[in-house]
Amino acid sequence: MKTITLPDELNLEKSQLVHIVDYSSFKDVSKQQIILNQNIISFLVSGTKEVIFDNTALSINASQFIVMRSGNCLMTEKKLADDSKYRSVLFFFSNEMIHTFIRKIESAKPESTEPKSVHAFDYDEFLKRFVESLVDISKLTSAVQQKMLEVKFEELMLYLIAQYGTEFLHSLTITTDDTAQKFIRTIENSYLSKLTLKELAFLCNMSVSTFKREFEKHYSESPIKWFQNKRLEYAHYLLSQEKSPSEVYFEAGYENLSSFSQAYKIKYGVTPRHHKTILNF
Repeated sequence: MKTITLPDELNLEKSQLVHIVDYSSFKDVSKQQIILNQNIISFLVSGTKEVIFDNTALSINASQFIVMRSGNCLMTEKKLADDSKYRSVLFFFSNEMIHTFIRKIESAKPESTEPKSVHAFDYDEFLKRFVESLVDISKLTSAVQQKMLEVKFEELMLYLIAQYGTEFLHSLTITTDDTAQKFIRTIENSYLSKLTLKELAFLCNMSVSTFKREFEKHYSESPIKWFQNKRLEYAHYLLSQEKSPSEVYFEAGYENLSSFSQAYKIKYGVTPRHHKTILNF
């Protein structure tokens, strides 16, 4: 699947700091590799959306919208039914817009242990009307759009920080220049996600071969072996929490009970079912 760079591939005016796109599709996409060159708010109108970043994964339906930091992500978009369509109003804005706004409101950076790459918020009546106004603006000339969207951007930010505080706002300004830190964060947050090595490498902005070398440097074993051990350790924990093997295998990242049982026996010397019997004794 081809990697898509946004908003570059939407043929928008590159000199603008903010853009609006009323996007719809009759096709589902699964884990599409997206490079975001600007921050984006995706106002979901119909369908479902899932995004996976280096340290955060979120799924939403049309009762919510998401704010995403620029960077690499995997995106899944699905219709609710075969005869329906997926639709989302996309609001792109540059880092310059964020920094200018923060200086204007003189907002101090809040303490946060783990700045998130993506945030989800619920719609309310104000926000529903706001999205409708964006759709109306998208039909105007680009010159008029630019001026109005800069005002709408500030209106939205002021409303969101009044409702949710400034943490999401400042998380958009976090740089990810520390490659090693980002690499470890991606791995530690993804061991149960069923992502392929290619997808993990993309989130780390690496080739697969570089990703494998970095992995063995940090963890002293191959990615396949490390991920399998982590998943089996998690399965072992779930079995001790009154869950059956048939409930555990999928949650631990296995496609079927047979392959899970075989891997579990190799690691622990007994099958999950036998281990469960021992734990309940």
